[in-house]
Amino acid sequence: MSRGLNRRVFLAGSAAAAAGTIGATAIPWTSAHAAPALQQGRPVEVPDVDVRPAARADLTEATLAEAATLLRRRATSPSELVEAHLARIARFEPTYQAFNAVTADAARAAAKAADRRRSGPLAGIPLCIKDNYFTAGVETTANSFVFEGFVPPYDATAVARLKAAGGIVVGKGQMGPLATTRATQPNGTVTTVNAWTPQDPSVDPGGSSTGPATAVAGRLACSSIGTQTGGSIVGPSNQQNLTGLKPTMGRTSIYGIIPLSYTRDHSGPLARDVLDAAVMTAVLAGPDPNDPRTLGLPAVPDLVTAALPVRKKGRVVLRRSTTIGVPPDFLTGNAAVVALRRTFLDTLAAIPGAKLVDVTYPADWGLLTGTFNAIRLSERTEPFLPYLKQDPKLFGVSLLSWLQGLFLSGDEWITGQRAKHHLLRELLDGVMSKCDVLLQTGPVPFDILGLPELGLPIGFAPVGANPAVPVGTILGAGPYEEDRLLEVGAAYQAVTDWHTRRPADPAAPAASARSAVVKPRLTPEEVAATTA
Repeated sequence: MSRGLNRRVFLAGSAAAAAGTIGATAIPWTSAHAAPALQQGRPVEVPDVDVRPAARADLTEATLAEAATLLRRRATSPSELVEAHLARIARFEPTYQAFNAVTADAARAAAKAADRRRSGPLAGIPLCIKDNYFTAGVETTANSFVFEGFVPPYDATAVARLKAAGGIVVGKGQMGPLATTRATQPNGTVTTVNAWTPQDPSVDPGGSSTGPATAVAGRLACSSIGTQTGGSIVGPSNQQNLTGLKPTMGRTSIYGIIPLSYTRDHSGPLARDVLDAAVMTAVLAGPDPNDPRTLGLPAVPDLVTAALPVRKKGRVVLRRSTTIGVPPDFLTGNAAVVALRRTFLDTLAAIPGAKLVDVTYPADWGLLTGTFNAIRLSERTEPFLPYLKQDPKLFGVSLLSWLQGLFLSGDEWITGQRAKHHLLRELLDGVMSKCDVLLQTGPVPFDILGLPELGLPIGFAPVGANPAVPVGTILGAGPYEEDRLLEVGAAYQAVTDWHTRRPADPAAPAASARSAVVKPRLTPEEVAATTA
């Protein structure tokens, strides 16, 4: 598929979504809605990989690909793999608070069935599901009062596809209320901690897919899925030493996910490395009749192959020659982070096939990515108007950001949509006209526009009293070019080992110490300022 055709298809879909002509934002929560479709693209196969000694010694250390390799070689069983993760959940979940619900009994039953007959590329793999994905028979609350007690009658398409591929759900991941902030109680009190700083809840674990990130980083699940509207996949991945892939809008279905913003909601994986992210995305991707955004798109490329490093004469090279754009703000800010980014650039530049070029932003970049970004607020408010009218207290500490959407006029929304398409033109015709992928210091503008981006770890830096907190970076690409991002990520991870590092187990605090821990509490103003 040519880049020009990719762009035309993407622009048509983006315009249709903005006009509200392909699907509704109403919350699909009754049994009258259709069951999820399992149709996908190309068959997914997890390749055999070299299993590290640490993964052989402790199954919870294994990447998804390592776990699949061990299962394929009969070095372990689904039940053994699931029990290893459930044991860590029982031991460390009181500290991490990564889950809204742990589905231990169902996971054990699924593992025993997989012991007898393994089917699918994820057969026996323990997974965490963000709590805004519908899970049949399991409460789905999006960590909010709005959906308290809601038990969906069916699985979201993404969940159904993971299960059909053999994946085993061990629990629902804690999240920011209605996908707005880091994971908190609806009143703003912080819950889930960063797995790298479990005794310091002030360190940001990333949001709103906080629980899925902490579950994977803390070795409570082998991989996970989250959602992204304003950085909620790549952000937690950067904060917790994971690899997160936000696909192009429509590449993966959002059917059966409690919405935040129809034109910006994406589903995707938070994984341990590029290969795991590719496998998860390949399982999730493909057309879904229940989500019109997924229909009529270019075929899903071979993501798994793209995530495998290429070597020539023993040296890692890029699968395709790739020009990597470096924006003017990439080497600004915190000195320790800038040093890591500089080393990251040097490492990329040393890989044959990689070419680094400086790019510039247009004069109106800040206006387009900042001020006009507020138009998302009215889009998120619209499907929740009945709940706002019913009882504003249902929205807890995030109420202010929902009310803000009520005060945007129709002409402001239209102007914002024009600004969004102007931004898209500035990005594709301007900034990215000289490069294949673009480095970023944050998720904007790729999540605003529905373009794919990859977050991956590049080292550690001190934060407060914590000497080593993960630092990541973000790469963005053109429409449907997830494979290009994976190729760059695979080459980088083949010559570095940041992604293989795991946090130490948290110390079990004494009862007196537990009672003395005071969790931070976000204010409504803080939530409004940092909301997705």
